[in-house]
Amino acid sequence: MTDALKRLSEEGVAIWLDDLSRKRITSGNLAELIDQQHVVGVTTNPTIFQKAISEGDGYDQQLTDLAARKVTVEEAIRMITTADVRDAADILRPVFDATGGQDGRVSIEVDPRLAHNTRATVAEARQLAWLVDRPNTLIKIPATKAGLPAITEVIGAGISVNVTLIFSLERYREVMDAYQAGLEQAKAKGLDLSKIHSVASFFVSRVDTEIDKRIDALGTAEATALRGKAAIANARLAYQAYEEVFSTDRWNALEREGANKQRPLWASTGVKDKAYKATMYVDELVAPNTVNTMPEATLVATEEQGEIRGDAVAGTYEQARADLDAVEALGIAYDDVVRLLEDEGVDKFETSWNDLLKSTEAELQRLAPSEG
Repeated sequence: MTDALKRLSEEGVAIWLDDLSRKRITSGNLAELIDQQHVVGVTTNPTIFQKAISEGDGYDQQLTDLAARKVTVEEAIRMITTADVRDAADILRPVFDATGGQDGRVSIEVDPRLAHNTRATVAEARQLAWLVDRPNTLIKIPATKAGLPAITEVIGAGISVNVTLIFSLERYREVMDAYQAGLEQAKAKGLDLSKIHSVASFFVSRVDTEIDKRIDALGTAEATALRGKAAIANARLAYQAYEEVFSTDRWNALEREGANKQRPLWASTGVKDKAYKATMYVDELVAPNTVNTMPEATLVATEEQGEIRGDAVAGTYEQARADLDAVEALGIAYDDVVRLLEDEGVDKFETSWNDLLKSTEAELQRLAPSEG
């Protein structure tokens, strides 16, 4: 065992676990990860909950009660997932208190079927915040075109947000603008800006997966030399954008009112290609005031073989831009890639949500009391 996770934390990277289940909560595993592996937050998504509910019997008692009440499957899912998030938030509450609200947070996502409906996304975000009823919750809103005004309105209502499914640098700048607009609305309402937090989840590995596939199709030595470079370059340029936006006069005025910077969160940091080192998207994206949310396999790999060499992003912007330009010069259109990844991301979460609906409905039927 190394102290790579400790060093990562000391470099200003908050380690969040990209997973949650009732078993992880009740067994003491989550508390152990917080205590021993420097985990200071948790993210969830429909895929994570679908997997958790479909495996084992940890949800049987609650499902039995819900079946007896004859609730709808949508209500059952919300009761189950918000219960897990609430319990995880309680476990993380000491971290939340110790960090002044920056960490110790648990994210829960709005129904992905609402990703292109601003009004419904806002309503769902309010409902989730009310259901979980914990100050250390983040409501996840996807960074679709319809999601941007929803982010502004939800932040403006004083609800902390995790903006998810960000792939492009242009969209990331729009997200930061939406966050600041929300803070300006909150300020106009007299809300305490210091209580509002946000992270912007910039997806990493999926960019390499798609671009590497196109590189492999080209099959040239020039193309092959660029495998595995685009995702890290994209993320590093996102951090450059973060530094720029959060040093403007507009931001400085909000900061004087107590506002918190919206931290970049590196998501999708488990490698998809076995040719790459398991900790590549951790080691190469160390930067102050960031979050890295890791599946457990990546957390373990970082603990065992992570190479934390200090800030890995400062001074890299020129090379990062050159790498993305070189990919573009191959005929691989960046705008096409990021648009496809956003559409696929929403579709994948919708598919997982629908799978969650089906498996939960089957469980409710299995555990329903016999009539009479």
